[in-house]
Amino acid sequence: MMELKLTLNGKPLAASVEPDCLLIDFLRAHGCLSVKRGCETSGCGLCTVLVDGRPVLSCSMLAARAAGHSVQTLEGLQDEAAGFVRFIASQGADQCGFCNPGFVMNTIALLRENPDPTDDEIRAYLAGNLCRCSGYDGQLRGIRAYLDSRKGGPAHD
Repeated sequence: MMELKLTLNGKPLAASVEPDCLLIDFLRAHGCLSVKRGCETSGCGLCTVLVDGRPVLSCSMLAARAAGHSVQTLEGLQDEAAGFVRFIASQGADQCGFCNPGFVMNTIALLRENPDPTDDEIRAYLAGNLCRCSGYDGQLRGIRAYLDSRKGGPAHD
């Protein structure tokens, strides 16, 4: 066992972990159930979290590597996510909801990095998120409607 200290959703956390503990398992054990296990091969984006503000696939990162860093999950970003999640839902892009946390986390990271992305930039940023229900167009339309509403354009919601 080893002692792990990090900041989780704005709060300091210290816990004992096994050296081979994955970040996804650590986060879920600490109540962050938005972090989901999908492919276990770093290919679906369901386990996306922000480490020091950058999107990371928590299924492929050892928890020990998060020591001293700030980790944010959807549980800690509800206010920031609330602005655009309803736009995504209004486009029918949340059919089963399983992929939504990964899409939301990557959208937050995208908009922090690029507050006015083109459609191609949105597609490129979200390319690592798999969705088996919607075909991705709904997510793109929802994000675009949110961005247009921020500019005073039609909200399409």
